[in-house]
Amino acid sequence: MKPEEIQETAVSFQKSRILLTAYELNIFSALGKEYYSAASLAEQLNLNEQATERLLNALVAMELLIKNETGFGNTTDSWRYLAKESDAYMSGLMHTGHLWHTWSELTDVIRSGQAAHTPTINERGEEWLKAFIRAMHFRGMKQAPSQVANIDLENTDSVLDVGGGSGVYSMALIKQKPSLRATVFDLPSVAPIAKDIIENEGFTGKIRLHEGDYTQNELPTGFDLTFLSAIIHSNTADTNKALLLKCYKSLNPGGRIVIQDWIMNTDKTEPLQGAIFSINMLVGVKGGDCYSTNEVSQWMKDAGFTHITKHALDRGLSQMTATKPRG
Repeated sequence: MKPEEIQETAVSFQKSRILLTAYELNIFSALGKEYYSAASLAEQLNLNEQATERLLNALVAMELLIKNETGFGNTTDSWRYLAKESDAYMSGLMHTGHLWHTWSELTDVIRSGQAAHTPTINERGEEWLKAFIRAMHFRGMKQAPSQVANIDLENTDSVLDVGGGSGVYSMALIKQKPSLRATVFDLPSVAPIAKDIIENEGFTGKIRLHEGDYTQNELPTGFDLTFLSAIIHSNTADTNKALLLKCYKSLNPGGRIVIQDWIMNTDKTEPLQGAIFSINMLVGVKGGDCYSTNEVSQWMKDAGFTHITKHALDRGLSQMTATKPRG
């Protein structure tokens, strides 16, 4: 990296913080399709007028707002993606705001080796959980169709989506094969959020919800495919070993497991996205990490799986697939 590139990287957080603060303060939603002065917007949102004007000016400079003689207003894109009235509202950005707080403690985390915040997902509150699930759903709606296109469903009638959250990957699999029976296994606290999303997306009756904690409970059985997307990076190696044993039991003979995640090289330096995400796990999750191909392969073998393969996806993600023997 050259000095100017280092400097650009070092200050890139500033634009991020301006956007996230405006989002958290509902600036874009309050503006809607109208124009407001800084004074009227500050009064509406109970903010400091002078500070609000500076924020709005910065958002104009970043091409997220428009400023004219009337006041400040949304751009076409900021209204579409950042205002709550819009059907394309990026509700998951609130989760990114939550990540800011854990990432800001990275220096202390590296010193201590302890996550910045260690509560389990059930202990982080309803607001955090809703933001997280909706963030994963928004991302999955864009990525899932192309990612599951590689999965052969010819002899697959049922799928267990472990830690499936909103069911976004089950939705993509059902679109690929409408006759598929899908079950999302996730925490009781996630189920009501998932139910609302499944209804809104038109999948009521097509996706079944099964409540449980895979670290404590057995998985339901009788499936042809068990799918885990963005699950193993949240766990310790021992938890993943135990989970894969449960996945093995969940499958019919001849069934397959598909693990989708950032699967690292032996040195754990590639892909770049996985190396960075491992830091996200370090600051936010006790014991989470991005694991190597060799590690995941060994867990699969230990659980009894055979015919282990790896398929590269975009953004540095990979799918690892293995089969439960018939005999």
